[in-house]
Amino acid sequence: MDKLTEIIAHKRREIAPLLRPVFVEELAALHRELPKPPSFLQALRRTDGRLAVIAEIKRRSPSAGAIRENASALDQAQRYQAAGASALSILTDEKYFGGSLADLQEITTRFAQCPPALPCLRKDFMVHPIQVQQARAAGASAILIIVRALSDEEITALQHAATAAGLDVLYEIHDDAELKRAVQHKAKIIGVNNRDLALFHTDLTLSERLLPRIPRHIVAVSESGIATAADAARARAAGAHAVLVGEALMRAADPAALIADFRHV
Repeated sequence: MDKLTEIIAHKRREIAPLLRPVFVEELAALHRELPKPPSFLQALRRTDGRLAVIAEIKRRSPSAGAIRENASALDQAQRYQAAGASALSILTDEKYFGGSLADLQEITTRFAQCPPALPCLRKDFMVHPIQVQQARAAGASAILIIVRALSDEEITALQHAATAAGLDVLYEIHDDAELKRAVQHKAKIIGVNNRDLALFHTDLTLSERLLPRIPRHIVAVSESGIATAADAARARAAGAHAVLVGEALMRAADPAALIADFRHV
């Protein structure tokens, strides 16, 4: 069993006690009742010509092990906010990444009190619309859909739920077939994950190969393996509008300087 298959199987077991029908009317009502979150899509479509930086909060991962196990998600989010990040990616998976929905809720609540609020991606292994309901209730602006992990029917259900809840979707791909599927699902944001989630091998040439193939009207993101300004420059040259950076920022003594380096490539 590869690692992604293992993680998805665990996630399905984890949420099984929560499963119930989630209707678009319920999600639309939730969206009307709660404050509107900032747009993740618009944050990545920068008007100043700079590369957008999605700064990630990640305490650990199956590939890197412990990164900053005891890091305060809120403190890290505020550092990213002050540094000029365009958006946040918040890992909410506990078993493999050390995150939680409580992290997301705490951050979005504080941002509402201390603007400017950054749009927050709920970074998790989404398999059912109940997780979309959770994301919207916790103040997220977007969810992640890992194309290779889901059937087309599951992707459609998640997309419809996200649309009803007023959330953007980052479609994550790793090869040409997954890119084709994401485009067929009318993705507005597509992220090329340079890390193979089955084997956890990272290769930036994947972005250099796939980003130019993303239709120009779709926001293109390079994810994983971005550690230096040179890496970000490679992604931008290949057509990235944004980079998603986790481990390098979590380990950096001065994440603000690193974010500035990324934004000015």
